[in-house]
Amino acid sequence: MSVRTEKVGHLIKEEISLLVERDYRTSEMGFMTITKVSMSPDLRLARIYVSVFGDAKTKERTLFLLNEAKKDIRQFIGSKVRLKFTPEIAFFIDDTMDYVANIEELLKKTHQKDAVDENDGK
Repeated sequence: MSVRTEKVGHLIKEEISLLVERDYRTSEMGFMTITKVSMSPDLRLARIYVSVFGDAKTKERTLFLLNEAKKDIRQFIGSKVRLKFTPEIAFFIDDTMDYVANIEELLKKTHQKDAVDENDGK
């Protein structure tokens, strides 16, 4: 990834984060955070990764509502970020935190099992 694509991605992330916080905090959507924006090399596509706090249904609903608002969000990007072309946007759920929580749970179970095995051996 080039420095330019990283800078544009970071700028779009900041602008969308402000927009989401201001205009898209509804009871229908879960608590969400824009975690990453990945730009295509030609800057025509922005992949926006969203972390959503809640169950699978809440995440699915939030992603659906964001996709419904895609046109307005893209227009907002066009008005705030000076580029030759306003990039198309695509939203994705960032499940990194779920993955981390799962790993932590597995480690916790392993440590508990080790502690039980040590106590049984004494």
